Amino acid sequence: MALAEEKLARMPELDRAVAALNAGKDAWAQTDVAERIAVLQAVKDQLMGVAEGWALAASRKKLIPEGSSLEGEEWMSGPYALMSGCNALMHTLSGMEGKSFLDGVKLRKLATGQIAAKVFPGNIWDQLLLSGVKAEVWMQDGVTAENLAAHTAAGYDVAAPDRKGKVALVLGAGNIAAIAPMDCFQKLFSENQVVILKMNPVNDYLADFLEVALKPLIDRDALRIVKGGADVGAYLCNHPDVAEIHITGAEASHDMIVWGPDVAANKAAGTPVNTRRITSELGAVCPTIVVPGPWTDADLAYQAEHIATQKLHNSGFNCIACQMLISSSAWGRTKALMAGIEKVMRRIEPRQPYYPGAEQRMADFADHGENVMRFERGAAPACVVVPVQDGADAWFRETEVFAPALSTYDIRERDPEVFLRAAIKYANEELRGTLGANILIHPATIRKIGKKKFEAMVGELRYGCIGINAWTALGFLLAQATWGAFPGHRLADVQSGIGQVHNAYMFESAERTVVTAPFRPFPRNLMSGGVTMLPKPPWFVTHGRAHKVGELLTRMTYKPSLAQLPKIMVNALFG
Repeated sequence: MALAEEKLARMPELDRAVAALNAGKDAWAQTDVAERIAVLQAVKDQLMGVAEGWALAASRKKLIPEGSSLEGEEWMSGPYALMSGCNALMHTLSGMEGKSFLDGVKLRKLATGQIAAKVFPGNIWDQLLLSGVKAEVWMQDGVTAENLAAHTAAGYDVAAPDRKGKVALVLGAGNIAAIAPMDCFQKLFSENQVVILKMNPVNDYLADFLEVALKPLIDRDALRIVKGGADVGAYLCNHPDVAEIHITGAEASHDMIVWGPDVAANKAAGTPVNTRRITSELGAVCPTIVVPGPWTDADLAYQAEHIATQKLHNSGFNCIACQMLISSSAWGRTKALMAGIEKVMRRIEPRQPYYPGAEQRMADFADHGENVMRFERGAAPACVVVPVQDGADAWFRETEVFAPALSTYDIRERDPEVFLRAAIKYANEELRGTLGANILIHPATIRKIGKKKFEAMVGELRYGCIGINAWTALGFLLAQATWGAFPGHRLADVQSGIGQVHNAYMFESAERTVVTAPFRPFPRNLMSGGVTMLPKPPWFVTHGRAHKVGELLTRMTYKPSLAQLPKIMVNALFG
């Protein structure tokens, strides 16, 4: 069969998938919470059966050698993340009557005047497994402790028998395995919609595992999973029975869907070719801000591993990978930090790029720069590092590279408060996108600035997730947190997207998530008065037992047990 004929033959198959969903949309919308909890439990059971095969298949597809500790990335960003999402939604649904799930959420008033909801840790297991990690969802102005319930889980304010469903199209991401199913969960459980999920061709091998894991939803005609290229995506985006679209991907892909081939002209005229509601998560030029402070040599070494992880996790193919490292040459420790990052990149297991087009994007990155450096990585292509200063090519501030490449920006200021204010201004005004930003700061520096003043400064940083001594990928991993761009983007200037996903508490008017982690790992933090028990995090690219920890965490998340803790702790500590 010729390629054109083969493509045409696919369309009736797609029509049948959409028709089944269209027929079942109201039945799904009207399922009560008890049935939804049962569905999620069934998903957990199915998922556990394919978790190992999923993680190992993804590792091989991403060119990770068998038995490598890097297999842990695929455990944690695949089965573990989805299992955690099931648990978080089950918790919310179990307290949906009267929205009593909010009763256990601690609220506080921020220095900005907003309220923040502490969503992590939520139970003893959270405290044991991620000791010292805290996540708060900051609400938009106008949300108060008194009216929070009215701004939460709006999809459940209508009685189940009165709900009407919709068919949503989810265009899956090609990089991180849990993105597509978690995006589906947003539509299914928060918005009462059924979903046709089109896998990205880069990772459509996951469809075999998702078909099994999500079978309880497929059996209820609440979900269908299809494969295909741009032609299939275009057909579904314009299908008359598809009411809404969610895309995780590139800004250019979003604009093609909304504005058509003649993007510039249609934007200028304000005439989108696709008027369906479209939500999105589209990446950014994400910054990591290194605040001057009394860092020891051990601090520099640990944070060098942290920054190398932010760049090279998943071989650099993350929408919230650190792309702009902002530091101060006046601090006196920046050169040592950069040397530490280079050292880490040189010694860790080399990884080949698996995502299409990476080599060309890295070459373009180097071609736009001056004083280009290359941090060698053995058999893998070197990480391209380009210093960027005012007046340099705007390409570095506006283009997400999606590859092992890093820009650096120098703010020559020693005073930490003055530096941080300048860094926030630069990130807000110069860098494209608002998905995630990281601040690495010594606890003594926060005390020097003042906790309330520091909190107010964080409130000025306009990003959908902010990590304080944490990488914002942790915000992605925590299903209780919101995930998406900072609110306010428009279709004509979408940047990092519109809307939020994950968000297991189903907040309707969230502004951002702020994740905080210990500055130093256990046990070294004990010498400085730290009380947390978090060792080197297993998502660090330098963690030698991440594959063991990832599998153990997945099994623990499926069925928590104190008996599993010692093994997890030993492997986490000695990684």
